[in-house]
Amino acid sequence: MSDTIAAIATPPVPSAIGILRLSGPEAIAAAGAVFRAASGRPLEEYPSRRLVYGTLLGPDGAAIDQVLATISRGPESYTGEDTAELQCHGSPMVLALGLEALFARGVRQAGPGEFTRRAFLNGKLDLAQAEAVADLLDAETPAAVHQAAGQLSGALSRRVGAIYDVLVDLMAHFHAVLDYPDEDIDPFRAETIRTGLERAQEGLNDLLRTYERGRYLTGGVPCALIGRPNAGKSSLLNALVGYERAIVTDVPGTTRDTVEARCRLGNVTLRVIDTAGIRETADEVERIGVERSRAALEQAELVLLLCDGSVPFTAEDAALLEEAMTHAPTILVWTKGDLPAAPIPVLDLDPMPPVVEVSVKTGQGLDGLAKAVEALFPATGQGAAGELLTNARQAQAAQRALEAVERAGQALELGVTPDALLTDVEQAMAALGELTGANLREDVTARIFQRFCVGK
Repeated sequence: MSDTIAAIATPPVPSAIGILRLSGPEAIAAAGAVFRAASGRPLEEYPSRRLVYGTLLGPDGAAIDQVLATISRGPESYTGEDTAELQCHGSPMVLALGLEALFARGVRQAGPGEFTRRAFLNGKLDLAQAEAVADLLDAETPAAVHQAAGQLSGALSRRVGAIYDVLVDLMAHFHAVLDYPDEDIDPFRAETIRTGLERAQEGLNDLLRTYERGRYLTGGVPCALIGRPNAGKSSLLNALVGYERAIVTDVPGTTRDTVEARCRLGNVTLRVIDTAGIRETADEVERIGVERSRAALEQAELVLLLCDGSVPFTAEDAALLEEAMTHAPTILVWTKGDLPAAPIPVLDLDPMPPVVEVSVKTGQGLDGLAKAVEALFPATGQGAAGELLTNARQAQAAQRALEAVERAGQALELGVTPDALLTDVEQAMAALGELTGANLREDVTARIFQRFCVGK
């Protein structure tokens, strides 16, 4: 990290404001070389975090834009290094010319997530906080925002740290007794180990239970739209996403393949999969579509079973409903509520799924559908905001820590000596360290930051 990086930190579209961001040992000097303050005073002489008005200059010294500049000296900055920002008018060409002028001063293009990566490597953020930055950028619901903001403030790190401290206390007590036998230190008893391991195991189990809700907040709930042909699946998908994502006709079997889209329904983000109508068919292409529909049903974690409310409920509908309920939480959706309704059947099911009547044409019932989904996936649940595991990497590290603690507990019951069982405790500590980044290899670190956008 001996070089200086720069990037456009705002989207490459015309906008009111566009930002050029720099970080590194020459960040302030490079920004000062392309910026002329209206006061005539060099940018390097200004205090940190003060906005300065002036002119952005091109490589030839010609004026590009009237801008505001600010600097932050390390280590009191986002990255822990000297940083600078040039706030321009949001013209993509202005920003491109400004970046070109910085490159001419020896600055290089930043890679994806490189600013946040430098903050992590310089100890300004731990890994859980750094991952929260990307989650905050991707957040689509208020609950997802609150989770990411809490994690960015260190809530998850503190929760992990409390478990880690329990294990550190066990290790420290053992080594203190071993290394200082003449000191007045409480003996290292089996009950002491058992109590510590049980506390750590309980904390890890509670932490792992947050993963399901955390991944729903950040990644969305996989949701399959299932039903017989012409039940209104594609029409509902289009209504949920707000545009014509799927082809809709009156011809049954129009959808031959799965169509995926991401949308927000109430306070829940869904990864919706529109599927081919499920029925027996001799058409080879439609048959493949039906097979993919069943595969989508098996992978879904929410099923919206659509039944045409204007025609009688059939045995096929009943069979699909029972099948769906064996795979995932299911909501029965009566569609085409704007048409004359067929008799609603009496269903003898235990438990009875939520039932909602909708009309895509009029919008009737969509609010009720949102409430039914929110009831199945509430915004509050296991773990406070900011304390949830939100991705598979975090969950896998916590699971390995739990397994190591469980092995240590089993070894204790078998009478294994403390020095042997504490090797499992060390493995648990190493796994917990991966959650905050204390024990990550360089290649793993690089892979994590690849999901970030350039300029962040």
